[in-house]
Amino acid sequence: MINQALTQAGLNLIQQALSIYDSDLRLAVCNAPFVEMFNLPDRLTTPGASFEDTIRHLVSRGEYGEVDDPETFIKDRVETALAFQSHYVERTRANGRIVSIEGAPLPQGGWVTVYTDITETRAQEQLLRTHSEQLSEEVLKRSEELSATNRALAATNKALMEARRELTEMEARTRLTTEMMPAHIARVDENGRYTFSNKRLHLVMPGRPTKILGTHIRDALGDQAYTKVLPFLDAAMKGQQNTFEFTHEASSRRIRVVFTPDPLEPGVYILSQDVTEETQTRAALQQTRRREMAAQLTSGLAHDFSNLLTIILGMQSKLERMYLGSNAEPLIAATLQAARRGGRLLNRIADITAHRRWQPEALLIGPFLKELQTLATPSLPSAISLQVVDETQNRLMVDHGLLQDALLNLILNARDACGQAGTIRVTATEFKKTWLQISVTDTGSGFSEEALAHALDPFFTTKGGEGSGLGLAMVYDMTKLAGGDMRLSNTETGAEIRLRLPLRPAIDLPKAGLVLLVEDSPDIRASVREMLTDLEFNVVEAASVAEARALAEGLPDIALILSDISLEGEDPGFTLADHLPNLPLRLMTSLPQDHPLHEKARTRAPVLAKPFDATNLTRFLGFGKEET
Repeated sequence: MINQALTQAGLNLIQQALSIYDSDLRLAVCNAPFVEMFNLPDRLTTPGASFEDTIRHLVSRGEYGEVDDPETFIKDRVETALAFQSHYVERTRANGRIVSIEGAPLPQGGWVTVYTDITETRAQEQLLRTHSEQLSEEVLKRSEELSATNRALAATNKALMEARRELTEMEARTRLTTEMMPAHIARVDENGRYTFSNKRLHLVMPGRPTKILGTHIRDALGDQAYTKVLPFLDAAMKGQQNTFEFTHEASSRRIRVVFTPDPLEPGVYILSQDVTEETQTRAALQQTRRREMAAQLTSGLAHDFSNLLTIILGMQSKLERMYLGSNAEPLIAATLQAARRGGRLLNRIADITAHRRWQPEALLIGPFLKELQTLATPSLPSAISLQVVDETQNRLMVDHGLLQDALLNLILNARDACGQAGTIRVTATEFKKTWLQISVTDTGSGFSEEALAHALDPFFTTKGGEGSGLGLAMVYDMTKLAGGDMRLSNTETGAEIRLRLPLRPAIDLPKAGLVLLVEDSPDIRASVREMLTDLEFNVVEAASVAEARALAEGLPDIALILSDISLEGEDPGFTLADHLPNLPLRLMTSLPQDHPLHEKARTRAPVLAKPFDATNLTRFLGFGKEET
């Protein structure tokens, strides 16, 4: 309001009359000289006043002299105004005063008009005509025309300068917007050289240059990436828009590219995005859907087969208690062993087809591998050594249970490959800042060509009747659930299996301080409060999002929010991420994982499933895996 008052005061001080009408021909602003020049009533000088009403008032006052058809005259004036075109005119008013009128459209719509009383100027021109005998009539006429033309030209220049200013601001805003986007936006000409770039190529493809104007696309992208995009670029140069993805091998990033032909001149516009995380998530979703389909196909068969095995085991147990002779005992024992093995096989199938999800938690890989070494060593012959190497730098988000099961499986497979003596080595590294890579190598006989081609297929085994053929398939399933990949190869000394999981650094939570516990069940709240105080946290409690927000506003020392998803009131707990964005948020729930609220919550913060105990909560908050 202060700025508006200052602006209005400034407008009132200028000598010319000024009015601004918006695109609907409603008054936006006018100054005091405008009111005085045309002696307008208050209703026509108030913002929102109609331009048509103002013209009608001036016609009735005789501003334009005698008007034969007032309504037609008013209609013509309104239609001219709606054209929003720059103009300059001079006219003599009914009172004999002469005014110049210059108008210019506004970029936002509407127009501004400046009225100048040029009566004295015209009088001086007339005086010059009367008293100057040295100037011919033609020179005087040309001087007057030139004077009028100069005034019109000045008005046009003013409009052009305003348009230029608007275009400059628009270009600056557009350039700033492109430079802020998390994508590389560029254009190459018909020779493949960059004519525009928002300087984001190095963020999409790490290691590539930032300043690439005038550079050929091959030099900017590198030979490998250029080879991948060249067929699509050629198609775009011929007028065909296309979208594709490729892997940038130097950084192991997945890149999505859109080539759009320039409709005005030869060249192609380029939009490049890093979609590595999206691809990892898509792979995990596809694997989940495949597993759900497998579960639907096998669950009914597994149920019936389990019933048959139960009957077979019961009947064989009866036969075992009956004396049928020495020849029958081996047959009964073999039948029982086969049935029990069938039961174990059903359990393995259930593990693959069960509804599992990758549930990452903060984990230090070094202590995790030490724990793995402790668990696996008793299962190895004394002549087989198990070595673990951690080359990671930070705590990472990993599903402790699934990864441990997978690596134990690989270690036992490596044990079988080594025989009675050898070395098994498990190494964890951060690969190109994109993947957590865990390799398991052994000094065994390595993979056969057939195994390299089919080892990940369910039920494929090289162990004959001793193997189920589901071990590596389960490990592969785990990596796909995480959005990663699994690779098999041979080395000079044996076999190697590499797991690549998305590299997600953990966000360190405070180890002490004040926790805001948001839970609408008093009993659960009391239980969780006790767990938190055992971890040396102080606790304040709320039962709804509104109550939590009120507490947070009054308590600046809150270090962490632990909230249920389903609370009192309409707002679910994960909306605290929006209301209190500067505070770390962790969620808990008893909702199933396929519930819409559970799925939405996982996109906002880590979620701990109920019921849980103190050990689960400790690990969830990132404290349980740091001891060596």
